[in-house]
Amino acid sequence: MEEKQGRIRPAREGEAEVLTELALRSKAHWGYDPAFMAACREELTLTRDRMRRRLEVAEEGGRVVGFIELTPEGKGVMRLVSLYVDPSFHGCGWGRRLWERATTLTPEAECTAMIWDADPHAEEFYRRMGGRRTGEAPSESIPGRILPRMQIDWEPAGQCSVCTGRL
Repeated sequence: MEEKQGRIRPAREGEAEVLTELALRSKAHWGYDPAFMAACREELTLTRDRMRRRLEVAEEGGRVVGFIELTPEGKGVMRLVSLYVDPSFHGCGWGRRLWERATTLTPEAECTAMIWDADPHAEEFYRRMGGRRTGEAPSESIPGRILPRMQIDWEPAGQCSVCTGRL
């Protein structure tokens, strides 16, 4: 997907460290302290297994500036695992572009919904993108921390390779 300033492309083998560091910078942007960030490090680390998922990377001027990570979550549902934008590129439209990419991966889909657990600081962004809060979910990294569970729905029109597991 070519963009006015850059492009969105599939992640490449060997980019796990770059994507992990980007996720950590993006999360830290919200002012979390070092102890919080240390607790999140494992959850934000892109492992070899995670790199096999559907990962799309935003690139501008040869630099990775953001990414999305998607995985099937049961019949007809896709999970948005990650949407991160480098803080130095906030406000440049990459969050919206990555969001649109995530939702257009399944426009003709049997997938009728995409779900995700949002960082509380990002909930408003997701609401502007059409997401709605459907409940709460416990953080995988921080005991006792509760995250907004969000969802967006659309009409099915075909076959979704993400939701059917045929990545």
